Amino acid sequence: MANHKSALKRIRSNEKRRVLNRYQHKTTRNAIKALRIATDKVDATSKLSNVISMIDKLAKKNIIHDNKASNLKSKLTKLVAKL
Repeated sequence: MANHKSALKRIRSNEKRRVLNRYQHKTTRNAIKALRIATDKVDATSKLSNVISMIDKLAKKNIIHDNKASNLKSKLTKLVAKL
């Protein structure tokens, strides 16, 4: 266990950050799944902009890698265009 006050604070803040990151990542994954099963083009197009925004936020915070974000956005855009 940590002995310094700052190390204890770091442990607390890391845990808060970890929980928030997991929540945001899981929420984004659920939104991606909802977009993939959408069959209506108008509905999918409106969901796409929200999902892309969520993916960009994850990449900006280094929750996911920039290349993974680009790949996801590309695949989802192609999927919506194909509808």
